[in-house]
Amino acid sequence: MPEVFRILITLSHYLVLAALLFAISVVGIFLNRKNVIILLMAIELNLLAVNINFVAFSHYLQDISGQVFVFFILTVAAAESAIGLAILVCLFRNLHTINVDDLGSLKG
Repeated sequence: MPEVFRILITLSHYLVLAALLFAISVVGIFLNRKNVIILLMAIELNLLAVNINFVAFSHYLQDISGQVFVFFILTVAAAESAIGLAILVCLFRNLHTINVDDLGSLKG
């Protein structure tokens, strides 16, 4: 491949991508506060932005600890998603809705 077409991807490219993902996630949380599924997806997108930052800085600093920490974050995020979706299925079976405003009726 000729050197003319080679693109140099720097740390700032990864940070801009992570900032865009983080901004999309914050917009998803604040614009849609009614659907629980979209809220869970926005939280996962937020964690993905954090993971991109960890991997980018880990590569930039030549330190493996950031990438190891990402594995722990992904494990916790997978467990959080599974538990969140299980709670969501139980709520839908009982209330027949996934609207966040209707979850206030669960107060005992």
